[in-house]
Amino acid sequence: MSDLSNQHYVDDAPYDPNEDIKALDRPDLDAPNWLLIWRKFKRHKLGFWSGVFLLLAYLSLPFAGFISPYTPNERNADHLYAKPQSINLWHEGSFIGPYVYPITAKPDLVNFQWNYIEDTSAPAKLKFLCKGREYKLAGLIRSDTHLFCAPEGATVFLWGADRLGRDIFSRILYGAQLSLTVGLIGITVSFILGITIGGIAGYFGGRTDWAVNRVIEILRSLPELPLWLALSAAVPSHWGPVAVFFIISIILGLLDWPGLARAVRSKFLALREEEFVRAAEMMGAKPERVIRKHLLPNFASHLIASAMLSIPAMILGETALSFLGLGLRAPAVSWGVMLNDAQNLASIEIYPWTAIPMLPVIIVVLAFNFLGDGMRDSLDPYSDH
Repeated sequence: MSDLSNQHYVDDAPYDPNEDIKALDRPDLDAPNWLLIWRKFKRHKLGFWSGVFLLLAYLSLPFAGFISPYTPNERNADHLYAKPQSINLWHEGSFIGPYVYPITAKPDLVNFQWNYIEDTSAPAKLKFLCKGREYKLAGLIRSDTHLFCAPEGATVFLWGADRLGRDIFSRILYGAQLSLTVGLIGITVSFILGITIGGIAGYFGGRTDWAVNRVIEILRSLPELPLWLALSAAVPSHWGPVAVFFIISIILGLLDWPGLARAVRSKFLALREEEFVRAAEMMGAKPERVIRKHLLPNFASHLIASAMLSIPAMILGETALSFLGLGLRAPAVSWGVMLNDAQNLASIEIYPWTAIPMLPVIIVVLAFNFLGDGMRDSLDPYSDH
C-alpha cells in the first residue's frame, strides 16, 4: 500500500480570499467593448498600418501647400518634362547636407524629346522654411512659407515635371485634397440616403418596402459607368471647380446608396422582431427613436466596415470621370485631372514619370480595402483574426 501522505500536500500559509479572483484576473473579462475591438484590430497588421497611413494622409491635407515646394499651377517653361531629381547628402566624399544637381534642358531633334543633363560640379543646397509662391494654409490662412525650396538657379522636381513644367510631386499633394475629400462627401450623402430609405423600408415593411425595393432594383439595373457619364455631362461647363467638385461628390453618393439601403433593410427586417424592439414599442417609443436608439446601434459595425470599403469606390469614380474629362477640370487639381493630362501613351513611353499620379490612387484604394477588412474582422464577434 502506498503512503497517502506522500500523495497530498497541505500549504501552511494562511488562506488568501482573493487568490481565486487573482487566478481569474484577465484584462479582457471586464474590458469595455471598444477596447476589445481595438485589441483585435491591432492584431490585423495590414489593417492597422493602413489606418495609420490614411490618418497621416488626411492630417497632411491642410498642409499640402506648406509641404510642397511649388504651387500646383506654377510653371517652369525651361523645364518641360523634366526628369525626377534625387536629393543627395554627400558630394565628392564630403557631407554638405541635402542638395540637388542643377539640370539643363537639351532638345533631342532626332527623337523629338527633351534630355536633361546634370551639372555634377555645382551642387545646389536646398533651403528650408523658405519663402515661395503664396498659398492658403487649410484653405483659409495666406502664407508663403514652404518646408523646402530649390536654391537660385536650380529646381527640385522630386517626381519630375509634366508637359507644362509643373512639379508632379506638388500637384499630387494638392490633388489629394480633392481626391481624398470627394470620398468623404460622397459616402456622407450615400449613408444619409441609404440608412434613411433602407431603415424606413425595413422597419415599416408592406407597401413601403415593396416600393423601395422596386426603386433599388431599377437603379441597380442601370449600367453604372454610362450613368456616371450622363449625369456628369449634365453639369454646366461654365461652373467653377468648387461647384463641380461638390456636384461630382453628390452624384457619386446618389449612385451608391441602393446597395447600402438593401443591406439596412434586410437587417432591420430581422431586428424588428426582437424582444428589445417590441419592448421599446410597447413603452411608446416612436419609430424614429426605435430606429435611432435600438436598431442602428446593433448594425453599426456593418455600417463602419461598409463605409471603409465604399470610400475607395468614390475615389475611383472621381478619378475615372476626371480622366475622361467629365469630372473635375483644370485649373482644379486632382489625381484624375493629372491622369487626364498624361493619357498620351507616346508621352508616357518617353517620359514615364508623367504616369506617377496613378500610384497614389492604387496605394490609397488598397489602404482603404485593407482597413475595411481589418475593421470588419475586429467588429465581427465570430472572427478568429
